[in-house]
Amino acid sequence: MSRNLDYSPLETSKWKHLPPPPGFSKSVSSHKGSSKAVAKTSPEEYDRLKDKRAWDLAISPAKSLPMQAFMLYMSGGGVQIFSMGIVFMLLSSPFKNILGINNAFAQFAPSKSSDPKSLTTLFIQKLAYIGCNLLTLAVGLWKCRSMGLLPLGTGDWLAFESRGLSPEISLL
Repeated sequence: MSRNLDYSPLETSKWKHLPPPPGFSKSVSSHKGSSKAVAKTSPEEYDRLKDKRAWDLAISPAKSLPMQAFMLYMSGGGVQIFSMGIVFMLLSSPFKNILGINNAFAQFAPSKSSDPKSLTTLFIQKLAYIGCNLLTLAVGLWKCRSMGLLPLGTGDWLAFESRGLSPEISLL
């Protein structure tokens, strides 16, 4: 017993006359109209969208700081392999991010038709990206300090101190 599906009632269905959901655009929804909707976007709007996405990328290291701080808290204050791995990843990721900054922001380069002011905006976003990565590095160094891995006390530098001649003591 084979059954075939009949799709003809769908075209005359009662659901066809419902209003579209909020935010639904007919030109974007149709397969043929979707490429036309992209073509209708002006270069200024496209540059504004790229600018917004570049800002999202610029502050993304700061957005991940709460999770990284929680991971550092959960790893404990002792020097174990787990806590050292987390600290190493936290200290190495800002350097990797800063070295690859041009590749990260390459997709957000302004179009040729835009004004030269947008180049300055991308420079500011790169500075914000570097600042957020330096903040991540500072959190990693703070964890190293709390674990006792940074030589900040005077006792850590005793090997490099030179001793003067001791005074002679005469009892006579």
